[in-house]
Amino acid sequence: MTPAPPAAAVLLAAVTKQFGATQALKGLTTAIHAGRLTGLVGPDGAGKTTLMRLMAGLMAPTSGRIGILGRDTRRDAGDLAALVGYMPQRFGLYEDLSVMENLRLYAALRGMVARQRDQALDRLLTFTRLGPFTPRLAGKLSGGMKQKLGLACALLGTPRVLLLDEPSVGVDPVSRQDLWDMVAALTGQGLAVIWATAYLDEAERCESVLLLNEGELRFAGPPAALTGRITHRCFRLRAPRGDRRALLQQALNLPSVCDGVIQGEAVRLVLRQDQPPDAIQALARAAGAQLEAVTPRFEDAFVDLLGGGPGGTSALAERMPPQDLALDFVVECRHLTKRFGDFVATDEVTFQVRPGEIFGLLGPNGAGKSTTFKMLCGLLKPSSGEARVAGLDLRRASGQAKGRLGYMAQKFSLYGLLSVRQNLAFYAGVQGLEGPLKRERIAEMVETFQLSAFLDRAPEELPLGYKQRLALACALMHRPPVLFLDEPTSGVDPLTRREFWTHINGLVRKGVTVMVTTHFMDEAEYCDRIALMVQARVIALDTPDALKAAVALHPGEEPTMEQAFIRLIERTDATLAAAPRSEAA
Repeated sequence: MTPAPPAAAVLLAAVTKQFGATQALKGLTTAIHAGRLTGLVGPDGAGKTTLMRLMAGLMAPTSGRIGILGRDTRRDAGDLAALVGYMPQRFGLYEDLSVMENLRLYAALRGMVARQRDQALDRLLTFTRLGPFTPRLAGKLSGGMKQKLGLACALLGTPRVLLLDEPSVGVDPVSRQDLWDMVAALTGQGLAVIWATAYLDEAERCESVLLLNEGELRFAGPPAALTGRITHRCFRLRAPRGDRRALLQQALNLPSVCDGVIQGEAVRLVLRQDQPPDAIQALARAAGAQLEAVTPRFEDAFVDLLGGGPGGTSALAERMPPQDLALDFVVECRHLTKRFGDFVATDEVTFQVRPGEIFGLLGPNGAGKSTTFKMLCGLLKPSSGEARVAGLDLRRASGQAKGRLGYMAQKFSLYGLLSVRQNLAFYAGVQGLEGPLKRERIAEMVETFQLSAFLDRAPEELPLGYKQRLALACALMHRPPVLFLDEPTSGVDPLTRREFWTHINGLVRKGVTVMVTTHFMDEAEYCDRIALMVQARVIALDTPDALKAAVALHPGEEPTMEQAFIRLIERTDATLAAAPRSEAA
């Protein structure tokens, strides 16, 4: 006898949402079931956050109906607080309150009595493993711990529908796995969990996916049903001669190719529907590469459904003159250390970055990556050790060094009181651009990053992808030969990420040297070399393929970059845990 399908926890019937002349959602009809994890994906501006807020009862639909466990979100809005837990994209933690104070505040807002509250807090602190950190200020938590606290606050009152709006943005792979395990346990208890995400490997693990684009529901169903549409259309060019970035650009400019990314020393490609592989076979022969079919991924199908990626040519890089610093190393750290009181943020960090190289700095939240970046950009003074950028010692010539580098900060760093136009003008002026040259560069950036519609708006009003475009434009205005990117694509959708990497790859081909941090492990594959930091130290430094090979559990296994990240950290943790016992022995 076939088991009955799980009950529908959320029903959407012809749901629309209008903001003035903008139609954010267009006639959405679908069901979301209890006891399942449902992924919500789509490019920036697709309507994901609007749909989350409608389901939480924070807004009413313009037309149509939303039912939550039999309650209408318009008619029964007062019942939703007890039924729905909502963790918004920018979760409202009070950073000057402790973990426990935040939890008690949210419990009070939910009207929980003392005994009920204390039982719930004990349960949630155990579930999230935050018990040892209850006195710590929320502002002092790592990114992963902040998200766990946000999840605990959303779960107060034992909701039956849980809405998580990009809970893993800015979270390292180890913490992301913790969040995933916790949410999987909740669905096992019968909760309906809707997880909006920019990480499509997460969506691939969901039981069902809703894919929005421009307010329309383009796909609803198991991820495998979408991935199955591109069977026999995914290929990999392995071990090409010469520059794999140039090979990717050539491939992406072929009419038959829908999408492509770099995977270590290989290039992964997706063909358009009904296109033969003749052109990529010829490309593989010309590059001396091995062409092989590979298993489709959900991300491949996502990009294909939305019409493909942005192509392989960067208009920004085309305007950049060739860079040649005539140095063996463009960035050098020797025993670089930074202390804040008794806390060591970076400890004896040593590495060198070659000209025209993409060098990745990876690690879990709190490992010391951003601190290292800030020292290399002249924004923090090292406690000890040496740092040189573009041949200049940062202790003696930090001002000159700043003029030769571009820096895109992890946290959005533009001026909220200035418009987009004013931010561009301000950064051009700071970087020494004047007169016709200043106007020319601003116009270039507006055109390249499609900012013309936003020039008179404040940066905070922009969709996330456009905020990041604006930040990158400001960092590149003066055409620096060295570029520091601290999580440049955190939270943006896969199409915008591809656009960014098209620019980055193009700039590197012009000789620009790039240092980047990222929590997207697929992005780490673009790097020529990677330094992995754990607890303020570099524990591994090699090419992406070499790092993956080093953690393979058996001959022939091809670990992902995320598996390599997690296994290397687990090895380090095990070594550190064993060290006191060894010393004691």
